[in-house]
Amino acid sequence: MSQAFVKEEDGQWLHDVPPTMHALIAYLTRENNGIRVYEKRNFMNKYGQEVHEMSNGLSYSKDADGKWFVI
Repeated sequence: MSQAFVKEEDGQWLHDVPPTMHALIAYLTRENNGIRVYEKRNFMNKYGQEVHEMSNGLSYSKDADGKWFVI
């Protein structure tokens, strides 16, 4: 089969998502098979990091470099 007809998956890692809520929501919705993910609440943890609790059951924050990670 010709390579022209083979589409490779354009995977993206969480730490590659731009450090905006819009980008995080778009990424999480894509990873959730198109089912919209939304922010349930946000708060500051004891380390002074802003934490975003999402409807997918996980909480996310950004590290010192502005990269998203799961808490």
